[in-house]
Order: sequence, then C-alpha cells, then structure tokens
Amino acid sequence: MPAITVKNIPDVLYSQLKQSAEAHHRSINSELIVCLEKALTPQRVDKEQLLTSARAMRNKLANLKANDEALASAKTEGRE
Repeated sequence: MPAITVKNIPDVLYSQLKQSAEAHHRSINSELIVCLEKALTPQRVDKEQLLTSARAMRNKLANLKANDEALASAKTEGRE
C-alpha cells in the first residue's frame, strides 16, 4: 500500500485533525484517510431532497420584495 508524507502542516490544521481523530476514536492517520475519502469521493445527490430544499427556500423568500432601488440602497448602506 502506498505511503504519503505530509510536510509543513499548519499547527492549527494539525490540531483540528488531532481533535477530530480523538472525537472519532481514530488514529491521526486513519482520520486523515477518512478526510481524504470524503473530499475526493463523489457524493450522490438525492434529486428529490434537493428539489424539496430548493422549493422550501423559494417559498421562504417569496414575500421578499427586492428591486433595483432597494438593492442599490443596501449596497451603499453605511458607506457614507
């Protein structure tokens, strides 16, 4: 099995990895492998769940009244 040496890991990142490994009762090496798998393995998207979520967000924002004047005002608010 191939091995990788990771150099110059920022202290904060190493600390986060170590804490995550402890929380999941894994070694740092095992935690790093899990993190790499999550980052590099494509995740299947549940189409129905995505559509339901999008519809809920659309309904939540349905009463939001935004026009060009309101947007321009929001952009410049507090800049004077």
